[in-house]
Amino acid sequence: MPATGHAPPIDVLLVEDDPDDAELMVKALRQCVHQARFTVVEDGEEAIDYLHRRGPFRDAARPHLILLDLHLPRKGGHEVLAEIKGDEGLRRIPVIILTGSEDESDFRIAYDLHANCCVSKPSDLGEFAQTVKQIERFWLHVASIPRDREPPREPL
Repeated sequence: MPATGHAPPIDVLLVEDDPDDAELMVKALRQCVHQARFTVVEDGEEAIDYLHRRGPFRDAARPHLILLDLHLPRKGGHEVLAEIKGDEGLRRIPVIILTGSEDESDFRIAYDLHANCCVSKPSDLGEFAQTVKQIERFWLHVASIPRDREPPREPL
């Protein structure tokens, strides 16, 4: 769903412990998504605090999309993914695993935990930027993602 001048900005949470990768991802995304806000957190515990609006993140916007690395300090990506997909208020947020791992078992576990997709980070910088742009194009322009900010209501 394309962002227009009338649509509210899209909030993207990037969970990435490598500052160079985070900078490259944000730079590539900014070239394509002009009405987006990017928040970068460096570890799994910060990601969970952000999503639950705890501590310094109490005023954080609910993200429309999460880009999650698997190999994170303090709390790994699989643990973060399990918490997100196990929480009724968070599980509809698309989570894209973007990792340097090429271990098929990492992807199998992520899909078992209901990741929306898994992508290996290319080592070539040009390919890396292109991959991020393709993720952006699909998830923010082709796929329909929930844009509401509140958790779903209990059925009557």
